[in-house]
Amino acid sequence: MRVNVDGTAVLVRAALEASVQRFIYISTDEVYGDSVDQPFDELSPKRPTNPYSRSKAAAESIVTSYWLKHKFPAVITRSSNVYGPRQHHEKVIPRFLSLLQQQQKCTIQGSGLQSRHFLYVSDVTDAFLTVMEKGILGEIYNIGTGFEIPIIQLARELVQMTVKSVSAESLDDWLEFVEDRPVTELRYPMNSAKLHRLGWRPKVAWTEGIRRTVQWYEENPNYWPIISENQTNLESCDQTPHPV
Repeated sequence: MRVNVDGTAVLVRAALEASVQRFIYISTDEVYGDSVDQPFDELSPKRPTNPYSRSKAAAESIVTSYWLKHKFPAVITRSSNVYGPRQHHEKVIPRFLSLLQQQQKCTIQGSGLQSRHFLYVSDVTDAFLTVMEKGILGEIYNIGTGFEIPIIQLARELVQMTVKSVSAESLDDWLEFVEDRPVTELRYPMNSAKLHRLGWRPKVAWTEGIRRTVQWYEENPNYWPIISENQTNLESCDQTPHPV
């Protein structure tokens, strides 16, 4: 709450005083809550279910209030999960890769059947540039993707890509199931047609994006400090990795 709510208020006030030309607030798909079938568009109601998403929804309200009261030139984006090189290992993909590099198992919360949509980092930055150049002030834009993968399948794919000579039968030997969180959202589907009309669409397919990501972490194993076993047990793998 201090970072996402109070911090956003500080930035918005400073940006207003500095007369910035455009302010992009990066929110998250989690403000919608989860959905089993219907994708959310920008008019869908906000139903955040955890402290993180509630703080992002509150920050959105601050940004919107400045637009309504001061015509502060803001645009809000809500994106799917971001992945790619250099991401900190608090997020699920680099965390799994870091654990596997240490010959440790991927820790999966609950059943692992919860699925997430993943966007490669360059596609997300392209979306931000599109909104910066073409977005309508005061509007909200979903930055989503049609690619979706269950966390358990994600872990198995990373094991196949990184563990030498692993057989299909032994994939699950590299998985460890841990206690689930009190509230687990199964999926966050979004409709991004509004942003598509501005000319943006994802360009990097999952197979290419995850190949680049795995290669980078293999070539830069010491970029982030090594995760200790205690940290892994305390933090586990965040199966709702948040946009940066």
